[in-house]
Amino acid sequence: MANIERDEVSGTDTTGHEWDGLKELNTPLPRWWLWTFYATIIYAVGAWVVYPSWPTLTTYWKGTSGYSSRVDLTNDLAAQTQERSVWTKKFAALPITEIAQDRNLQEVAMAGGKVIFADNCAPCHGSSGTGAPGYPVLADDDWLWGGSLEEIETTVRYGIRGAHDDTRVSEMPAFGDDYLTAAQIKSVAGHVLSLSGQGASSAEGAEVFENECAACHGEKGEGGRDFGAPKLNDGLWLYSSAGDDLIAQISKPKHGVMPTWEGRLDDVSIKQVSIYVHALGGGE
Repeated sequence: MANIERDEVSGTDTTGHEWDGLKELNTPLPRWWLWTFYATIIYAVGAWVVYPSWPTLTTYWKGTSGYSSRVDLTNDLAAQTQERSVWTKKFAALPITEIAQDRNLQEVAMAGGKVIFADNCAPCHGSSGTGAPGYPVLADDDWLWGGSLEEIETTVRYGIRGAHDDTRVSEMPAFGDDYLTAAQIKSVAGHVLSLSGQGASSAEGAEVFENECAACHGEKGEGGRDFGAPKLNDGLWLYSSAGDDLIAQISKPKHGVMPTWEGRLDDVSIKQVSIYVHALGGGE
């Protein structure tokens, strides 16, 4: 039988339990706390019945109320789409140049384009269009395919070497595959560097460049937008200007791929992000 006694310090009865000289006081929880706890249990049982809760073998208990957070989300998105339709209809109907000339529509495009760019483009091109090795800078005035609003929209819409039939395509030959000798590749690499003031050219390098490279990159390395051929005379490099890297690119070039965004983004979003990219600093 438990040895119940009154604690001398607190004046509270003990439960009769004792461990190593420590006696447990008989201090039950307050009634208000107990009733609150019981109420939460009752509420939980009621919520299981009224709202979606327990999984079953093939589906889940949908609740007697018929509530669905997915339905709420669908309704919210529909309401948002209806609210935005005031300006999205204008975006869909107008060419991108006219949208950019309308101050109100341009502000909407910039706000939306910034979010779209951050979600879809920044992982490759940088958060501010600063680029990365193999990914063009979008904040300067050096454009592979042109920097006008229409040209940027075309690039975004169809991509580069993408899946769309109208995607932009350019292929630099692998000059190391029996096109040029190792000595010729080294000499033309030196000539390419000299175009941007980074080295000295040679007669052989200039001749190889004129015969093999100028058709796409221009006689003075000014680039060719019809082919997506980069400028070679401005000191801006898509990959690297290091001698070995340049020789490797001439011998067996890398060809990047930009996704086709038509089908991934709707028409309005493509126009918005194109206007945003145009405004990053290098648009023409």
